[in-house]
Amino acid sequence: MNDQGDGMRASPISASVDFDADGVQHGFLNLPISVDESAWGAVMVPITVVKNGEGPTALLTGGNHGDEYEGILALTKLAQRLDAAQVRGRVIIAPMMNTPAVSVGRRTSPLDRGNMNRSFPGDPSGGPTAQIADYFNRVLVPMCDYALDLHSGGRTLDIIPFAAAHRLDDHGQEARCLAGALSFGAPYVVMMHELDAVSLYDTAVERQGKTFVTTELGGGGTATPASLELTERGVRNFLIHSGNLEGEYRHPGRQTYLEMPDASCYVQSEHSGILELTCALGGEVRKGELVARVYDPSRTGAEPACYHAGRDGVVLARRFPALTAMGDTIVVIAERVDRLERG
Repeated sequence: MNDQGDGMRASPISASVDFDADGVQHGFLNLPISVDESAWGAVMVPITVVKNGEGPTALLTGGNHGDEYEGILALTKLAQRLDAAQVRGRVIIAPMMNTPAVSVGRRTSPLDRGNMNRSFPGDPSGGPTAQIADYFNRVLVPMCDYALDLHSGGRTLDIIPFAAAHRLDDHGQEARCLAGALSFGAPYVVMMHELDAVSLYDTAVERQGKTFVTTELGGGGTATPASLELTERGVRNFLIHSGNLEGEYRHPGRQTYLEMPDASCYVQSEHSGILELTCALGGEVRKGELVARVYDPSRTGAEPACYHAGRDGVVLARRFPALTAMGDTIVVIAERVDRLERG
């Protein structure tokens, strides 16, 4: 049923909703699995479809990582409240994209250790994470015109609240994605450089020519009243931008524009130990400035390893736990700019 004519096996996932029917439907994406605890079991990914006649399709996703709660909560609430009479076209809501990871509050799935956002384009013959990714890539993404994927820092990062787009070879598509990011109404808008974009959901959606926006809306493995209010307001703004809802944009005020030109934005630890940050989240730093120290917890009297900013900019993100391992990103720095458009 889900073979997209690319020669791959049809997806083993079946949907209990009719994506073409008007009204509000709550159901599941059903992925059969066989595990020790359930020989004939299934992963049940919750999904809501709200449709009212012809119009654009917006695909809203949260829980791509299971410990990022702003998107999970905001989209769960939206699925409860959104009335078809309010909508033009179709809104597809998947609050818990990686449902197994959400069930244990982890970044990755307990079934196969799969990181959903490093599993695209997916594989219908792979493990559960790859199979879910394949369904989104070959079935849901082709349906949509606009896609919003809600992220935050999870248990290991704290991040200033931003909506983001990426530099794309298609400058027209890039401009549409940037307009979507601006419409979200977060305090910061970022043109984001990913350390490894090849297997991201972002890249899979962008390759299909869709308008795609991602976010980072807090961190620490929790959600606050402020971060959830921002997320809910941003989702509504995005649906106004996509043409699915009518209404006035609700923006908190002036937005700050940040650019991540290259990998020098990321400060990664070459030591394991206890992290001391010497810069504040959202604060300004100068190139060469001390931003962190890592202390060896196995002895006293040893000098800490010192880390310095590789560029001027704003502290976009910081590691949340103090216990740090070699290879962990400890600080991310983005450049403040006056505009993000090309040319």
